[in-house]
Amino acid sequence: MSSIHLHYDVNAEDFTRAGEASGSVKKRLKALGYNSDAIRRVAIAMYEAEINMVIHADGGFVDVDIYPDHVDILLSDHGPGIPDVDKAMQEGFSTAPDNVRSLGFGAGMGLPNIKKYTDDMRIETVIGKGTDLYLTVRVAES
Repeated sequence: MSSIHLHYDVNAEDFTRAGEASGSVKKRLKALGYNSDAIRRVAIAMYEAEINMVIHADGGFVDVDIYPDHVDILLSDHGPGIPDVDKAMQEGFSTAPDNVRSLGFGAGMGLPNIKKYTDDMRIETVIGKGTDLYLTVRVAES
């Protein structure tokens, strides 16, 4: 199998559509025969990142490249950037506003969960310009 490239746009503050990209990728990986653990890890990491983009950024996009042995994911937003990445990686730390927390989001587990479910995670952030999140999940066709 050669690589498959998928692209998704993520709209700011659109909680009703958040998770569409991760759901679509999950279905594609199932159809391609990837193992359930790899599919679950990709779906969780992508969903957490999509929610972060909806809560904290002014929209953005997700590019997914599916290979026989791994999935690469780029999530790029137009948000304010992350002032302190180390602090943002701490479980429970959140800058989500109260209205978002009242919806059940913003518990401060997004970035820690993304790191937990991926094999590689890299954050490039520029204050006032946005954040690029690069993820890799190693998979094996079942």
